[in-house]
Amino acid sequence: MRTTSFLMAFSLLAFSSFSQKTIAIKCGHLIDPKTGSDQTNMVILVKGNIVESVTSAASFKQKTDSAIDLSGYYVLPGLIDCHTHVLLQGDITSEDYDVQLLKESIPYRTLRASRSAKIAVENGFTTIRDLETEGAMYADVDVKRAINNHVIPGPRMQVATRSINTVGHYPISPKDYAWELDLPKGVQLVNGADEARRAVREQISYGADWIKIYADRGYYRLPDGSYRSRPNFTKEEITAIGEETISSGKKLAAHAVTRDGILAAIEAGASTIEHGFGMDDECINLMVKKGVYWCPTIYVCDYVAEGRAKAGSPINKYFMQTLPALFKKAMNAGVKIAYGTDIGGYSWDEPQAKDFSYMVQYGMSNLQALQSATTVAAQLMDMEGKIGEIKTGSFADIIAVKADPLKDIKVLEQVKWVMKDGAVVSRQF
Repeated sequence: MRTTSFLMAFSLLAFSSFSQKTIAIKCGHLIDPKTGSDQTNMVILVKGNIVESVTSAASFKQKTDSAIDLSGYYVLPGLIDCHTHVLLQGDITSEDYDVQLLKESIPYRTLRASRSAKIAVENGFTTIRDLETEGAMYADVDVKRAINNHVIPGPRMQVATRSINTVGHYPISPKDYAWELDLPKGVQLVNGADEARRAVREQISYGADWIKIYADRGYYRLPDGSYRSRPNFTKEEITAIGEETISSGKKLAAHAVTRDGILAAIEAGASTIEHGFGMDDECINLMVKKGVYWCPTIYVCDYVAEGRAKAGSPINKYFMQTLPALFKKAMNAGVKIAYGTDIGGYSWDEPQAKDFSYMVQYGMSNLQALQSATTVAAQLMDMEGKIGEIKTGSFADIIAVKADPLKDIKVLEQVKWVMKDGAVVSRQF
């Protein structure tokens, strides 16, 4: 027993000592997304998993355990993706979705999710908000735990587990099968306010950081060019979800595409609107008034548009026609736009940084687009000052690219070097 106790104490001491090692990172260019400044010849001092200081190379005198030379690179904080699905691998059509829910076991999907997590962090996204498992129950909590315990590589995660919808109203789920088969569903289905409250409590008990709902379905375009849909919840049901989420100290994310879902979700207390392709002026004004974030997930809408149109649903093609003007209107009105991709809805082998180009094309400056995935996203996740910046006390989540992202946003699709929590996880030079 004494030997065991001694070895345990020694191991803890060794781990503590290792975790406090210092690393000096020499930066040719250091981009501050908060101010847009580009400082040259700077040194980031990392101690353990925390940034201890940021100083000029000329004034840096401290002895360190190791040094990393990024003098030929542009260095910036790790990126944040506020809408991912590590347990999905692309579902343009309902058949793609059915294969994953009906032919792949949850353990198999979880193994694939570990690959997705590795891809995410190698893409430079050191933090993600994963917005539901689509039928894989609470496997996202396991993926998060495995990353935190250093079992697998991956980003820092906030997770939403199963998502909530009402019976018969889920827009995509295994269908056209014999009715007597009890097939798995992509969400947790509820009927009535009591079941809605129970679902929230259950998900939180299993580790949900966020609660997600599907607020609307059946999107269609009116002759005047506006969009409508069918709401999924009664007022009592959606109010119960919002109240239970907020009273439990959590936040509500709402898949909501038109005013029918968006307004109901915001009134119920939603902190973020996901997609929102068909929002109108009233939605925009209410989001600004209540400080609700928008994750527009543009690339996935474009990615699935053609395939879904061929399958008989052209609505995504319509959204892509009107989304540029909507995006610019929301941005100019002051809606807080956070970077979210919905990757998993499209293949993890596609660029995760693709949405930046759309955002710039639709009217954002390069700096504003970068802020959507750093400082704004950090605020959305209640981690301001800890992620999305490189400063004293922040997590040592750092990436490097070869060119200036403030001049060419597409360079973020080719991240060359990644540090997460003080450890180098990807080096492509």
